[in-house]
Amino acid sequence: MTGDTQPDPVPVLILLGPPGAGKGTQARRLHETFGLVQLSTGDLLRAAVAAGTPAGKAAQTVMQAGGLVSDDIVLAVLSERLADPDCAAGVVLDGFPRTTAQAQALDEMLDRSGQRVNAAISLEVDSAGMVSRVVGRFTCGDCGEGYHDSFKPVKTTGVCDSCGGQNMTRRADDNAATVMSRLDAYHEQTAPLIAWYETRGALRRVDAMGGIDRISEDIAAVVAAQITTTSHHAEAAL
Repeated sequence: MTGDTQPDPVPVLILLGPPGAGKGTQARRLHETFGLVQLSTGDLLRAAVAAGTPAGKAAQTVMQAGGLVSDDIVLAVLSERLADPDCAAGVVLDGFPRTTAQAQALDEMLDRSGQRVNAAISLEVDSAGMVSRVVGRFTCGDCGEGYHDSFKPVKTTGVCDSCGGQNMTRRADDNAATVMSRLDAYHEQTAPLIAWYETRGALRRVDAMGGIDRISEDIAAVVAAQITTTSHHAEAAL
């Protein structure tokens, strides 16, 4: 064993997918199954500002001035967060990176601490199927439980199965035209990012048009393999 006290690398995973693909649901399941912490850019910045960390203070200065927080500050906040004990089992990045420039900067930041993006999991969807999936969504306005006209209907029309509330709501932008526009924008903006991780051997594609449980099983298989690999690399470095 060497005298190096650098901590074991934290498994870092990214979930890629268009709105409605189920990223939030799958991230929660990864937390339940593997203890992975879901990290979203907005939550990271707010927590860092509240905690008064060095990167958080830098972010607060920019936000108070009405500016956009730079990628450097976002990466500094992320670096601070990865050092927290609850991230030791691994993290799932949500909403970052969004561009190849951000992906490159993330790789460089992780490399400095002996880490890497273990897998960028692309939730593959069919556009026509996604329109049907999203357009049929509705939510209980009282407790937030989500439903779908076809895939998860309520047992009694207009009544929430969970809390009994009768305040069902639908998002105004959950219509076919808006959903197709969002899908087109996603594919245009994310295609270079998918190519970036594919050329680095980190991309893993998962069919996200089936049942939630099967999708979870497929993602879990990818994650289990990556966590095992990370553990072996850490042991080999000892």
